[in-house]
Amino acid sequence: MFQLVTLRDIVRVPPDKFREPLKEVAESVLKLRYESTLTPEHGYIILVTDVKVEPVGKMVHGDGGIYHRVEFSVLAFEPKLQEIVEGEVVEITEFGAFIRIGPADALLHVSQIMDDYISADLKQGIILGSNTNRKLKVGSRVRVRITAVSLSRGISLGKIGVTCRQPFLGALEWIEEDLAKLAAKKEPKGGK
Repeated sequence: MFQLVTLRDIVRVPPDKFREPLKEVAESVLKLRYESTLTPEHGYIILVTDVKVEPVGKMVHGDGGIYHRVEFSVLAFEPKLQEIVEGEVVEITEFGAFIRIGPADALLHVSQIMDDYISADLKQGIILGSNTNRKLKVGSRVRVRITAVSLSRGISLGKIGVTCRQPFLGALEWIEEDLAKLAAKKEPKGGK
């Protein structure tokens, strides 16, 4: 789930930046510190925005910089267990497919793709169901449920596992086919 989160921190303004606008310096320090990082509390931090800096800072003996309290917002993506998300297949491997959801790639293991015997053609980037002839290929749009999340602090990628083996999950064209079959079954026979 994408969310805007308000955070507070302290920013050190080095002496060589004293002549620059305080807000711009604080924003650049925060962007370096937070953007493209991963935290267990908020997930993937994508963007720092809406920076507010206290104009009066504090000096520390022996340090030429000035420390200012800041309040700011971050755009974060935190994958939640059981959440249904849409993404795009970005890679096909022997053991499954990687699905890009937000800023991260999630693993769709072969056992979680479909209720069918499947074969993978790595050269063409396709996974094919032998009985259903359903295809999953690089570029396919899919709807998946998040089944596993492991996030740690830092610039690590974290791990996300997803499944398509539930009703109305999978490639979007599969879902449309299933909905059309369901609608055809519900139509009354004989015109009434």
